[in-house]
Amino acid sequence: MGQLKVRDIMTTQVITLLGNDTVKDATITLAVDNLSGAPVVDDDFHLVGILSECDILKLIVKFEDRLNIENPVLHLLAFPMDAKIEDPQLKAAAEKFSEMKVADLMIKDVITTTPDAEIVDVLRIMIEKDVNRIPVLEKGVLVGIVTRGDIIFSIYKRKI
Repeated sequence: MGQLKVRDIMTTQVITLLGNDTVKDATITLAVDNLSGAPVVDDDFHLVGILSECDILKLIVKFEDRLNIENPVLHLLAFPMDAKIEDPQLKAAAEKFSEMKVADLMIKDVITTTPDAEIVDVLRIMIEKDVNRIPVLEKGVLVGIVTRGDIIFSIYKRKI
C-alpha cells in the first residue's frame, strides 16, 4: 500500500469567502458552518488568501484596546453582532468592525499543496508552521482543502 495522498482525504466541498465579503459575513459563515477558517477566492476560484477565526479575534482585541482607551466600560464582545447598540462610540466601533472587508484582514501569503502531495509531508508543514488547514490547488485553482481534522479522521477511518 502506497503513501496516503492529499487527494485521498481532502475535503472537496470547500466553503470559501470572497475578498469583498465583510467581516460580519465571514464571522457568520465560520460560525454557522462551524469552521475555524476558510480560503478566500476570486470569482474564478483562484486562491487570494485565507482567513481564520484567529484573524477575526485579533481584530476584536485591537478594537477592544482602542475602545478601552476611549472608555474603559465599553466592550465590543458584550454585544452580539446584530444587537441594537445605543452608545454612539460603541455603535461606531461595532459598525467599523463589522463592515471591514475580508481582503483587508486575510493572510495573503498562504501555504498550499497539490492533490498528489503525500499527507505525511503536509502534516509536517502543518506542525512546523502551526497551521490548521492547507488549501489544495490544481493549476492555480482551489480544488480542496486538507485540515488537521481530515488527517485525524483518516487515521480513524482506516482503522475500522
